[in-house]
Amino acid sequence: MTTASRDQSRFAPRSTSNRSASPKNLLIAVDDSSATTRALHYVGALLSETPEITITLFHVLNPMPRELMEHGGSENPDMEHQLGEQLRKDQQEWMHQEETLEYPILERALERLKETGFPTERVTLKLGYAGDLVDTVLDEVRAGGYGTLVITKRGQPGAAHLFSNNIADRLSRDLSGVALWVLG
Repeated sequence: MTTASRDQSRFAPRSTSNRSASPKNLLIAVDDSSATTRALHYVGALLSETPEITITLFHVLNPMPRELMEHGGSENPDMEHQLGEQLRKDQQEWMHQEETLEYPILERALERLKETGFPTERVTLKLGYAGDLVDTVLDEVRAGGYGTLVITKRGQPGAAHLFSNNIADRLSRDLSGVALWVLG
């Protein structure tokens, strides 16, 4: 099992380099829903005996609050610098808190996959930051060289519905050369 340590950043790289996509390299977008649990059981049972398959479980964090996106600014250069430094500190603190709150979703997803007999040494856990949810997933698919993206149709009630029909449509439209599995 490969996971980022709690002391390292667990955010997916924002690289735009397109590694060669491999159909044996799967990205599964996960949340804490029963639909995700069913998808993990399906994929794990289907592929647990295929030794060359690797899986990355990918969870997208909530968007950063608007008040942490920019400070009010100042005409005084010293004050502007202080405001910028404080904003960066506040952003880092918020991201660390979000990581701490959301990382257990990946750990639970790993346990669900493990229940199927899928070898955990072929699983990587990653968090991504959502400015735009679909763009975050697309960036990770492209940067990671994934040949297959697995999402579910339904997310948690009241959640952002990462896996809604509109998002599945947009992903299928914007993905090129990548298989998209939309599971229910």
